[in-house]
Amino acid sequence: MPWVKLQLSTFNFQHLMKILLLGEYSNVHNTLAKGLRALGHHVTVASNGDYWKNYPRDIDLARRCGRVGGMALYAKILKYLPRMRGYDVVQLINPLFIDLSAKRLFHIYNYIRKHNRKMVMGGFGMDYYWVSTCLNDKPLRYSDFNIGEHERNNKDAIKEIKDWIGTDKEKLNRMIATDCDAIVTGLYEYWVCYKPAFPDKTSFIPFPIVTSEKEINCDMQDATVKVFIGISKNRSEYKGTDIMLRAAKHIKEKHPERMELYVVEGVPFNEYVMLMNSSDIIMDQLYSYTPAMNALQAMSQGLICMGGGEEENYEILNEKELRPIINVQPTYESVCKQLEYIVLHPELIPSLKKDGIEYIKKHHDHIKVAKKYEALYNKLLDKS
Repeated sequence: MPWVKLQLSTFNFQHLMKILLLGEYSNVHNTLAKGLRALGHHVTVASNGDYWKNYPRDIDLARRCGRVGGMALYAKILKYLPRMRGYDVVQLINPLFIDLSAKRLFHIYNYIRKHNRKMVMGGFGMDYYWVSTCLNDKPLRYSDFNIGEHERNNKDAIKEIKDWIGTDKEKLNRMIATDCDAIVTGLYEYWVCYKPAFPDKTSFIPFPIVTSEKEINCDMQDATVKVFIGISKNRSEYKGTDIMLRAAKHIKEKHPERMELYVVEGVPFNEYVMLMNSSDIIMDQLYSYTPAMNALQAMSQGLICMGGGEEENYEILNEKELRPIINVQPTYESVCKQLEYIVLHPELIPSLKKDGIEYIKKHHDHIKVAKKYEALYNKLLDKS
């Protein structure tokens, strides 16, 4: 029957995949799972919820404190390993994809590798290639580990160097990066560190954000600019919030009637988000070229990000027009200058907010991002 043959030949059969997302950073995997499920795929998220942030997951891999907590988690992993078989794709959030020592993760990785089709490693945060490349090759003008040719010597940078260079963590990262089928990076900074070492398997895919369809009021109610800074306890110098906070306090003292400052530390995550979303500007990640998940989520809600917005960030996205991020250099003077300018020109804020929302919808919408992952996964599976 010719008519039947025609219908069958033109029908688009999509391969629906079974996917395991293992580990969590700042809601990346939970958000990606929502996008992939919307496309029809079967997705399991196994993680610790990113500690106190407690993001949703299907398999809870949270660890209690201390050595006993580690032993209990290891026993739980052994129980769950049979449920981590038979997936088309397994994606790891990081070489340390479970909150156990690197020594224990070698054989866990090998088991998962053996019993699933394709392995993808995320280059989404702290790891050996990020530390080593920033220290030795210095492709970035500034980073968590260098300012120009000079190494940063704050205690957190020193700790990460000791953790990742010449250790089991380095060996694990090198092994997984060499063995896996693909490496996905979520920021320009991580892409520039992985691409030279693994040119044929490294991809850049933006972080996913669930965008809002409701209208967000971007008009200024008055001339007072509300500025938000979230402080990570014991990580302030490392992330640059010490400099940002000092600059913000200076501008607040200089223009008290024009600016309100919200400094948040150690509050429950839901309260943190509520305070953040009531602000106009979020100051975040002084040493970054690009906004990460916290700032991207804020931008989707109509906030302006002041932090990393270098041209490289826009170039890797092929963005020619939108410039919604207030970019600052990693100096007190730069932060003061940029913050004072926007505080004295609040009429610029509505257009920056609207551009930020459009930017997130254009580049970070979780369905658009999920389609890019879908294309990558299908490409890997086609090689089988």
